[in-house]
Amino acid sequence: MDRDQATRQGPGFNRRDFLKGSGAAVAATAVTTAAVEQQAAAQQQAAKLVSAAPQAITLNVNGHDHKLTVEPRVTLMDALRDDLNLTGCKDVCDRANCGACTVLIDGKPVYSCTRFAIEVAGQKIVTAESLHTAEKTDLVVEKFCEHDGMQCGFCTPGFVMAVRGFCNAHPKATLDDCRKGLGGNICRCGTYAGVLQAAFATAQAAK
Repeated sequence: MDRDQATRQGPGFNRRDFLKGSGAAVAATAVTTAAVEQQAAAQQQAAKLVSAAPQAITLNVNGHDHKLTVEPRVTLMDALRDDLNLTGCKDVCDRANCGACTVLIDGKPVYSCTRFAIEVAGQKIVTAESLHTAEKTDLVVEKFCEHDGMQCGFCTPGFVMAVRGFCNAHPKATLDDCRKGLGGNICRCGTYAGVLQAAFATAQAAK
């Protein structure tokens, strides 16, 4: 009779039984913990979900609040164009490739086709329409005209907004800086030389 057999015949638990019991307890605890964590994660995810029904939101565009009712799937670009008739942002690629729909959100250039309208409620949105009013014309618009930075003009509003956002963040930028800074915008007419000169002139005129 070996030691384990002798031990099993005696009262109480032997070492092997103890280890088996401990392992089962640890496994049960791990399963319970995992279940609790999964439930907590599911609750957090559920809190982020938004009803598919139309939502009442307020968009601050060009310094004015606009109350809209939009479905959660509506992009900022579509809300600007279809609900507010601000058509400067162009629907060209609809895949965040060309930059024709660029607007400023809290001062930063953003493709408006990549943001849901409900996502940017409460943020400051600026469109190309704000750069030319009866009171004044923004310098970047003047420089685009001065350097002939457009041909068909379809991509121009997106470029103008990208330049305005870039120059706000990088005054006195070099020509090479401007080239890198506008890498997210495409001109199918190939008017890059004029666009870059307009961007550079705007940056150099920044105070």
